[in-house]
Amino acid sequence: MMRSLWTAASGMTAQQTNVDLIANNLANVNTTAFKRERMEFKTLMYQTMRRSTEDPVTGVIGPNNLQVGLGVRPIATSRVFDVGNFERTDNNLDFAINGQGFFVIQRNLDEVAYTRDGNFRLSVSDGGMMLVTSDGFPILGVDDMEIVIPDDINISSMVVDDFGNIMFTTPEGELEDLGLQIQVVQFPNVQGLEAIGNNLFRETISSGIPILEADGLTPTNSNIIQGFLEMSNVLLAEEMVRLIIAQRAYEVNSRAIQASNEMLQQANNLRQ
Repeated sequence: MMRSLWTAASGMTAQQTNVDLIANNLANVNTTAFKRERMEFKTLMYQTMRRSTEDPVTGVIGPNNLQVGLGVRPIATSRVFDVGNFERTDNNLDFAINGQGFFVIQRNLDEVAYTRDGNFRLSVSDGGMMLVTSDGFPILGVDDMEIVIPDDINISSMVVDDFGNIMFTTPEGELEDLGLQIQVVQFPNVQGLEAIGNNLFRETISSGIPILEADGLTPTNSNIIQGFLEMSNVLLAEEMVRLIIAQRAYEVNSRAIQASNEMLQQANNLRQ
């Protein structure tokens, strides 16, 4: 069987996966704080037909190896964590992170997750209103506890500064600190984070342990901007170009399979 059949088939499979990834980027062009992805490829093994070794008869050393590659495979998806554009909402419960930080949320009793989606809500809780995500997961403060805003606070008067400190404006026009601070963390390797859906990420061995910005151990702290949301960083023009390239690559590989098939057919039709 001709190697080109399987080699071209691996190329078609890889480009199909690439198109799946591009389609996901395009589908999330309006998703808050979505980070686009790129596919990474690597060659498969090579079959060495002749090595560049010394000929035992002539003593001549061949200048090159004779090798034939056996295709390609996708190995990873790299996520681009560039900060997206900010959209003004004028909603006191909307927050954007200007920097490399992540909000921390409590998914269940023993698991936390991380997000840059600052589209928050309030949920009724004992003693006040709890700050939660749009899915109802509690937002954690720097003390690793849920953020509960007292009932007597008018939400329209709530003010959050650049560092996540929650305050409110008194009737006299003065700012009073509630003693609450939104937790923001950074990771040594954001590429190691695992996306788990719903705009959430999970810590992994590759990402490293989250570093609390409030401890002052990060090179540069992020700023929290109230009344804004971070938009998706998908670039439509770039994704369309990548889609066209992937489509053409898929088409060329399919033609290689057709050419191999025609060559085999001609070989089968040979007559003595």
